Amino acid sequence: MEERFEHRLQKFDPGVIWLDAAHRVTALNGVAAEVLGVAPGEVMGREVLQLHPLKSRDKIAWLLEASGGAYCPVSSSPPMTMMINIPDRILLIKLTRMVGAGGAPGGYCLVFFDVTDATSGARPAADGRLRQLRKLPVSRQQEVMLLDLDEVVHLRAGGHYTDVFTAGERYLCNLSLADLEARLDPERFLRVHRSYIVNLGYATALARRDERYVLTLGDRKTTEVPISRSQVPRVKDAFGLA
Repeated sequence: MEERFEHRLQKFDPGVIWLDAAHRVTALNGVAAEVLGVAPGEVMGREVLQLHPLKSRDKIAWLLEASGGAYCPVSSSPPMTMMINIPDRILLIKLTRMVGAGGAPGGYCLVFFDVTDATSGARPAADGRLRQLRKLPVSRQQEVMLLDLDEVVHLRAGGHYTDVFTAGERYLCNLSLADLEARLDPERFLRVHRSYIVNLGYATALARRDERYVLTLGDRKTTEVPISRSQVPRVKDAFGLA
């Protein structure tokens, strides 16, 4: 069952970062400094992309570009929203462009919520493994929801984001397929192709189509997902066919 998440954010302490028109940090609060692991004096004047891991920078750059026309509070457009994954945390980021005196551009306000505890299970052992997800953070029409993993049939890569399919619905997750693979239970979710992860509980048939194998899933469309040649042995082993 999907769970609307926006109202729960009211209970979170947000991280807040003010940026100038060139995306340089001009101020931040204590929560932002703690989550990012920086001292406020170290980041003033730095370009905000430098505060994020390399794999997350393209997403932040897109968010900045996409928010370019969303002035607040003059415009009624909602702030741009995105979920990103930093080494051991999952952050929900909202960004809006501000206006100053006379309508002149006033930089940006970046607000983020650390939703790791709301979406993830127990903390990992000391071996450094990431915490497994127990809810999947997804969005649809600017609304953030937490999706039960039992409802997820399969996931499909879409560049820096992932399409999430249930039996009859489609959602967007801003975490990459690689990020999700690292945080999902490998006993339940298997990467069968560079572009697909499937919930093994929904598999109904394994068949050969010409020169390739496909896995049939028990959703409304009876979706067939391709299996990479290198993954065929793992899929067969998962179903005791090896």
